[in-house]
Amino acid sequence: MDLPKKKILIADDEEDILEIVQYNLQQEGYDVTTAKNGDEALTKAKQLKPDLVILDIMMPKRNGVEVCQLMRSQPQFKATLVIFLTALSDETNQVKGFDTGADDYITKPISTKLLVS
Repeated sequence: MDLPKKKILIADDEEDILEIVQYNLQQEGYDVTTAKNGDEALTKAKQLKPDLVILDIMMPKRNGVEVCQLMRSQPQFKATLVIFLTALSDETNQVKGFDTGADDYITKPISTKLLVS
């Protein structure tokens, strides 16, 4: 009996990042959906109820920090893992990311092996 695939939502406004991350995670057997801005990410998260959300911080409409804060304020997302994948590598943004409820903070560029792990 096959277990259902884990669902991952990736939100990033850079098409190249979405394609690369989506491809690599699908190759590992995950069910991957993408969003190109914060509002789309929130809408898709409510519909899909993903196991993991990967957020860029700098996105149009709502940034990743706002998306994370809104998700964490809703009971259905309390157990959802949230990872920031962003070019912002300074300590202030990392602390802010964790303070909003992120489970991990990874900076770009990223090794696909690291991301999959």
